Amino acid sequence: MRKLFLAVFSIGVMLSCAGSTESREQVYIRVNQVGYLPNDFKSALVLSNKDLSNTYFELIDTRNNKSVFSDKVIINCGKYAGFDFTYKLDFSTYNTAGRYVLKLSSGKSPVFTIGEKIFNDLPDTLLSFFKIQRCGYTNPKNHALCHIADATSLIDGSKVINSKFDVTGGWHDAGDYVKFLNTTAVATYTLLFAYDFDPVKFGFDNNKNGIPDILEEAKIGLDWLLRCYYSSDKLITQVQDLKDHSVGWRMPENDNLQFDRPAFIGIGKNIIGIYSAALALASKIWKEKIKYYEFSDKCLSTATKLYSIRNNVPDIDSSGTKNYTDRDYLGKLALGAYELYNATNKKEYLDDSFLYANKTGPDFWWSWGNLNSLVHYRLAKYDKKFIGYIEQNLNGFSETSSKNIFESGAAPSWGANNTTLGIAFQNILWKKLTGSNKYDKLAALQRDFILGHNPWGISFICNVGSNYVRHLHHQIAYLTGGKLSGGFAAGPIKKEIVDKLKIPYERNDEYRSFQTDDFYYRDDRMDYVTNEPTIVSNATAIFVFGYYSK
Repeated sequence: MRKLFLAVFSIGVMLSCAGSTESREQVYIRVNQVGYLPNDFKSALVLSNKDLSNTYFELIDTRNNKSVFSDKVIINCGKYAGFDFTYKLDFSTYNTAGRYVLKLSSGKSPVFTIGEKIFNDLPDTLLSFFKIQRCGYTNPKNHALCHIADATSLIDGSKVINSKFDVTGGWHDAGDYVKFLNTTAVATYTLLFAYDFDPVKFGFDNNKNGIPDILEEAKIGLDWLLRCYYSSDKLITQVQDLKDHSVGWRMPENDNLQFDRPAFIGIGKNIIGIYSAALALASKIWKEKIKYYEFSDKCLSTATKLYSIRNNVPDIDSSGTKNYTDRDYLGKLALGAYELYNATNKKEYLDDSFLYANKTGPDFWWSWGNLNSLVHYRLAKYDKKFIGYIEQNLNGFSETSSKNIFESGAAPSWGANNTTLGIAFQNILWKKLTGSNKYDKLAALQRDFILGHNPWGISFICNVGSNYVRHLHHQIAYLTGGKLSGGFAAGPIKKEIVDKLKIPYERNDEYRSFQTDDFYYRDDRMDYVTNEPTIVSNATAIFVFGYYSK
């Protein structure tokens, strides 16, 4: 990921810190604020400066204020941050639908739900974020048409070409107004993969126009990817550079750089892989499901032409300002080859996919650059060794989870929340291949972490839960004075990283009592490390919560 902090707009608002007024006796119960599926592993984490050992906790039905479940608080897990005691509460055996709170003698949790349909609204909420990210003539939400001159010049290595090229449209990548081919292709592919994985769960059509909403949004990405096909052997890999971060916060339609937005030309096996994967999968879906044959043919023709030059280009694209640069190309190129096989049934593409995938392995992560599990899932029906690679990932995440009391499987790093849900994503793939529930508890804990079962007791998805992120690093959200519905914060990181960046925070840290050197998060609009949403993270979240919907 990348960022320079955007220019500071002082608004003169400083909140009093919650930590400054809290009692040494106060108790905090961290739960998934949305709730739990009836058969989920269900847990909560208590932070306390009061010894609660051998006391009891109760599950209270909010309809009648009656206790429906009770158990003893037994295991003190030790100190955390400013708290001397931590306790894990397990109420997994209770599965009756309803609205509840967990109650201790010294405190109670936020209200949450147990039920089959608790995640049903999340996919649409998360998808709405993409509408806000739309650029150009794409009917964006919460802002006007913008950047209709993209791109105003072209940069090919050290050569500047003073001519325009139409790369309007697509999505802004994050809280800024830069557009990237790599992340757009990953996000687009993920949306398409979700629909392909389960056309029923991901076939919701809330605007009633006959086209699944997720495919409508994916087409925004596809149209832009097609525009980025610059020549037979080159792509536009980025629009705008770090100038975007130097001119202050502004609405995209009022961008004073709108006529100074260069596009960068490049190519690499990594880019060819994910680009071909998205277009080839789109060609199959638009042919078989949408019956829009002309668009299907265009996607497939572009994908095959670009894939055909893979042996004549660098391994890794290094154009632009070196943002989102992959470490290797094998997983993405293997995925591109597989999707071309899936669209054409030509065995040479399947052979290529095995050729590249056999040189990969588990990547023990999940991000825009760590997607090996996708092609391992695709190829597992031919060779079961690829199932083992996904399992190795999950075993690695399980080990990380066992080392922290919140049982987060993703080590704190830039974009950790995407990886956290990526663990659940990979469990979904594993479960589809094996039918095993071995990692269901691990996956449930990752969902819980995102929705409030974390040190700060915050839901990282804006407008979801009772205490959610409110000050995302996102210009449109801030300047419109509203919440960024569906915005998904990047998540915690080691404190030493943000300390080195010297971020000019605007707000007192209301969560300072819960910070540690290993888990550090700020709900502050100036925090571009822990508090910025991205299209890739939202795409991951849509797949995960869509899968768990009913």
